[in-house]
Amino acid sequence: MAPEAALCPAEITLSVIGGKWKPVILWHLSGGTKRFSELKRAIPGITQRMLSQQLRELEGDGVVLRKVYAQVPPKTEYSLTEFGRTLVPILRLMCKWGSEHARRLRTRNRLTALAA
Repeated sequence: MAPEAALCPAEITLSVIGGKWKPVILWHLSGGTKRFSELKRAIPGITQRMLSQQLRELEGDGVVLRKVYAQVPPKTEYSLTEFGRTLVPILRLMCKWGSEHARRLRTRNRLTALAA
């Protein structure tokens, strides 16, 4: 990888939140603390292994806090750190952009269908 000084700030951001699952996980955690099973149910299509891996990476990057309760059965909760909460406005903008893009695609597809 290139030296850190040569990285574009967007690359640094994407190295933390990029990929198929991390933005989705962060979005769900932006609504508050969740247990692992709650996240798994809320994110159709993600495997238990992938969710665990992504949460570990987000925890390692300092944006997700993992809290383990010493009880039987064990209870683990995930939440955004204070630093992780700074990503919420970015996630909201991504959702807004995605909604607008989807609307444009639907409009374009309707126009294409009419022209055919």
